Amino acid sequence: MNNEQNGNQTISKYDRIYGGLHHVSLSTKPSTIKNVQTLTGQSETFVVQTFRHEDLGDYIFIEHLSEDGVVRLALPPKVSAAIASQKDSLTKRRRSISSKRVMRERMDGGWVPSFKKKSAKKK
Repeated sequence: MNNEQNGNQTISKYDRIYGGLHHVSLSTKPSTIKNVQTLTGQSETFVVQTFRHEDLGDYIFIEHLSEDGVVRLALPPKVSAAIASQKDSLTKRRRSISSKRVMRERMDGGWVPSFKKKSAKKK
């Protein structure tokens, strides 16, 4: 239940943080992502926007719209940093796995690594 429905006229935490950062930080344009479930045909929409405050860090604002209603989240800098860190970690692991696979395929094909110094380039 939002604040207006229960008779309370206070500003929501989401709106308070969003409004406080709106004119004092860098921000991305809101990105709208529509996700349609292929089996059920149900759709949901996400609106994502990031604000970077010089002193506080990155805040990520997410609005989720579905048949169940609207959910709005203001993710604080510690959460956005954790998301970025986890994404970087997965990227590093994927690259490592891929590199090992490629090297194994090369060696299975007969390639033998040689650790010779590269010859100096002639001028």
